[in-house]
Amino acid sequence: MPDCDPKNLIRECYRIDGISEAECRSILLDWALSLPDGADAPALIPALLARHGEAAPDHPMTALLREGLGEWKGARRGHGRRRRKARRSPPGGAGR
Repeated sequence: MPDCDPKNLIRECYRIDGISEAECRSILLDWALSLPDGADAPALIPALLARHGEAAPDHPMTALLREGLGEWKGARRGHGRRRRKARRSPPGGAGR
């Protein structure tokens, strides 16, 4: 697995005393945008949690990583197209 934090953005986030959730979100976005092309960000989150989150369970970045991991897991269910299509169709198929 490639280095999960090549620019050490997440590591530095954990070193900032009193960092806010908003600041952590900004750093997390910077981290995701700085990953090499083709990197699988969702696959890297467990490594980030293992490296940093276990030692700082109450840190705002730990909460965001856990939240992100759950969202990505939910997004992989593959029902998005079907749901979008269902929302566009009028009830009973009228109007086609």
